[in-house]
Amino acid sequence: MATTAQNRLPMLQTLSRWFDAYAVNDLQDGKVERRIDWLRTIPFIAMHLAVLFVFVVGWSPVAVITAILLYALRMFAITGFYHRYFSHKAFKTSRPVQFIFAMIGASAVQRGPLWWAAHHRLHHANSDKEHDEHSPRRHGFIWSHMGWFLSRHNFATRTDRISDFARFPELRFLDRFDILMPFLLALSLFGLGELIAHIFPLSGTNGWQMLVWGFVISTVALYHITFTINSLAHTFGKRRFNTKDDSRNNWLLAILTFGEGWHNNHHHYPGSARQGFAWWEIDLTYYLLRLMEIFGLVHDLRPVPARVMQQHHASEYSKELKQ
Repeated sequence: MATTAQNRLPMLQTLSRWFDAYAVNDLQDGKVERRIDWLRTIPFIAMHLAVLFVFVVGWSPVAVITAILLYALRMFAITGFYHRYFSHKAFKTSRPVQFIFAMIGASAVQRGPLWWAAHHRLHHANSDKEHDEHSPRRHGFIWSHMGWFLSRHNFATRTDRISDFARFPELRFLDRFDILMPFLLALSLFGLGELIAHIFPLSGTNGWQMLVWGFVISTVALYHITFTINSLAHTFGKRRFNTKDDSRNNWLLAILTFGEGWHNNHHHYPGSARQGFAWWEIDLTYYLLRLMEIFGLVHDLRPVPARVMQQHHASEYSKELKQ
């Protein structure tokens, strides 16, 4: 009986963390194995299977446009705030704006802002080295793409690496109850779809359709395009700078991720709000941050220093001489 109870404990811990990410802190238990917690993958797998409901609900222009807009809004919240703000402090903003975009980012179902930023800081400290949790070189492509965050080893928020933002109770709340914002978004989309169906029946839209397109399809697309920066951007592309890792610039990923694909640039100088160093390197996140700066919503965007730009030009010039 005692053995049965012991076997049930990890299962109960995993289930409890579907609703409360701080229910159990694996970091306090010493070394945790780097392996997938299969019970933890159930919601992740279910989200992917739910995409198939598109064949049941069909589509409408309203639903598809909603999916695209929510992809774009949440991608910007991830790239501009989860990444460039919370992880690298590449600009400054007010506490209300910080919280609003933390909520939007949390709705992308990529965990809370503190968890996300803490793990990203750990990545930069150990990029493609032994302790880089999502290095394709060290752990393989699939693990770097999505296996690492399904492991108990990487479930807990490493607050020691994000103490600067962990002092805000509202961010700790979002981080702890990271299921809240996705739930509210899904519920709102269903309600909006039902309202549209009632007011504008000719739109061909309903609650289930909005839920599948606006939440499920948009989120799954956001998942894998975001994850490519860990996997593909350390595998395929060009290396302008001779960094100590495998980071690469990939123009296609840069377009899909609003500028994150200029990954070799970013690893060469992570502190800049701009990742497309050259004028032709499209960095939509940076353009949107500049627009927010005009309206006073963000300020003190950290530029790429002149010395870094000079290194860039020297590198490009060197390549031209070799051709």
